[in-house]
Amino acid sequence: MNHPELAERFIKDADRTTWHDETLWWVRQKRDKAAFQIPEWEALREAASQIKHNVLSNLHEYLLAFEEKATANGIKIHWAADAQEHNELVLRILKESGAEALIKSKSMLTEECNLNEYLTEQGVDVVDTDLGERIVQLRKEHPSHIVLPAIHLKKEDVGETFHIHLGTEKGNKDPQYLTEAARQHLREKFVTRKAAITGVNFAIAETGEFVVCTNEGNADMGAHLADVHIACMGFEKIIPQRQHLGVFLRLLARSATGQPITTYSSHFKKPRPGQQMHIIIVDNGRSRQLGRADFRNSLKCIRCGACMNTCPVYRRSGGHSYHSAVAGPIGSILAPNLDMTKNADLPFASTLCGSCSNVCPVKIDIHDQLYKWRQVLVQEGRVPFSKTVAMRAMTFTLSHPGVFSLAGKVGRKVMGMAPIVVSNGLNPWYKQREMPEPPKESFREWYAKNRNGKSE
Repeated sequence: MNHPELAERFIKDADRTTWHDETLWWVRQKRDKAAFQIPEWEALREAASQIKHNVLSNLHEYLLAFEEKATANGIKIHWAADAQEHNELVLRILKESGAEALIKSKSMLTEECNLNEYLTEQGVDVVDTDLGERIVQLRKEHPSHIVLPAIHLKKEDVGETFHIHLGTEKGNKDPQYLTEAARQHLREKFVTRKAAITGVNFAIAETGEFVVCTNEGNADMGAHLADVHIACMGFEKIIPQRQHLGVFLRLLARSATGQPITTYSSHFKKPRPGQQMHIIIVDNGRSRQLGRADFRNSLKCIRCGACMNTCPVYRRSGGHSYHSAVAGPIGSILAPNLDMTKNADLPFASTLCGSCSNVCPVKIDIHDQLYKWRQVLVQEGRVPFSKTVAMRAMTFTLSHPGVFSLAGKVGRKVMGMAPIVVSNGLNPWYKQREMPEPPKESFREWYAKNRNGKSE
């Protein structure tokens, strides 16, 4: 199913849609308040963007420097060309260490690679320890948001899910009660699992260390208690020096949730005695995106989710409507690079209002890239034939003033005499909106009549 079909399914529940919209806008407002409290906010955004630009221009040097430093620190570095190789590397490490079960903190890369499904098929028990991730995992769903994975659910949904899977009291939706139930459920997993997987927020070329940012501390508990720590990262997570963290950490949490900083910003530099630490550095289409001049800036993304929280389309269509690991505006410019045919609908899931670009902490030109993806998809024949025909017809009409004027007159007359022509179920706009009453004349006609064709 494509985005319009999945979105239509989500918005059938009008109350949930409104609640989802308002909740995410509330998060967006928190972001604004946090940002406006820092006079140098725009300077920080510019600095972060330029640091990332430097990284993308010298990526090979920083990656090799990171590998050298991390290896010297006792970390084992692995390289994966794609999702399949990444998953196979994880499985191999688990088998070599004798681990048949693992715990995992939030990692959008592993979602991108469908790691959970792969390991489950291989007989490995995977438990997500981020509360939101665990909720959707129990429901056999994917995260709908990169920072707030269960934002599409209400506390009643969580209560029912926990009653079914954790045996909590039926009908109890108290957040404190449900959180405590999750805590007790996960505590046994933390102390018994030999292997833990984390994501990577930032990897520092200068020192060979990496930083994981969480609000729950689950990544720390998993990594410190496990005998094997596997960190999975896309190669764009590199930053040159430790001092640059001061820029990104000030931007990340404020952009994501309006917090001054994440509760835990944990540095991992070397394994503790007796522990194995592995880092899997993944390409999976990133080199291809790096080579696309119009789209390479998308690799600056630090996965804050600010573009999702502000996007009017995402807020009302839900994250699952994007049928991709990363939803929303940023996902809509990343997903076509992975599979242009499967994800050809996503760049069109936007109003091109530019709000996503305005809030992006690393100044990615998201709405421009969405527009450029549309051009690429049309030129390569990746859009429905009906859309191609419609666009050609519009191009012809808008390129010929006489045709445009005639079409407007005919359209207004038909809509006035027979409104059923547009006010019917076959018109997608009519499904969610009341069609406006057609004007009696066009603006050009009114202007010619009232201004004599001359400006004041």
